[in-house]
Amino acid sequence: MKKLTWGSLAFIFLISLFWVSGSNGSEKPAPPAGPVQLEPVKLPPPQMTGGKPLMEVLKNRKTSRDFKPDQLTPQVLSNLLWAACGINRPASGLRTAPSAMNWQEIDVYVVMEAGAYLYDAKTNVLQPVLARDVRGDTGRIIQPFVKEAPVNLVYVADFSRVSTMGKVFVSDEEKLIYSSAGAGFIGQNVYLFCASEGLATVIRGLVDKDALAKDLNLKKNQKIILAQTVGYPKGEK
Repeated sequence: MKKLTWGSLAFIFLISLFWVSGSNGSEKPAPPAGPVQLEPVKLPPPQMTGGKPLMEVLKNRKTSRDFKPDQLTPQVLSNLLWAACGINRPASGLRTAPSAMNWQEIDVYVVMEAGAYLYDAKTNVLQPVLARDVRGDTGRIIQPFVKEAPVNLVYVADFSRVSTMGKVFVSDEEKLIYSSAGAGFIGQNVYLFCASEGLATVIRGLVDKDALAKDLNLKKNQKIILAQTVGYPKGEK
């Protein structure tokens, strides 16, 4: 009988390790992790009562660019989005913010650390759009706070909803004017809500629109109008 050499022993040892480690199928390796999938977020019903008196809110309305990274609670987020452009007359579907001819052409995208969502006012649900943190694309390099604040709202006009005013044709320039006004109404609602609730906010025109439009998979007839950052003010409890 031949003596086993060190090389033979090493080979047998490696084979035995391979066999014990799971070649018999008893322990399968864990599958590689796939991309993170976002689920729709059902928000709690908005609270439509309370808050500070209107004149006090107008007195306290201001712009702030200093935010804590603390997340908004689901209830605060629900109240915020309803104040922005939620449905306040369910029978007709009319909103808290006006729009020309009731086109309701402005969509509100909610960009947070977990990803980007589209606010569905009819169901009070955040519909998933992108499972990636793209808060940085909601601003420019001179606006580092957008990456730290918990919420960046993006107001996107869908020009496919803007048709005619009666029998009068609406030009591309007029579409932009009306949509800009609509986004401004929504932004002011957010300002007033934040003043009432002690939140910080700033509305912004400086947005990396090309990158963000790609992130949100916008169509040709959709145009980013404005963005608005919301969060708890830094330095305050």
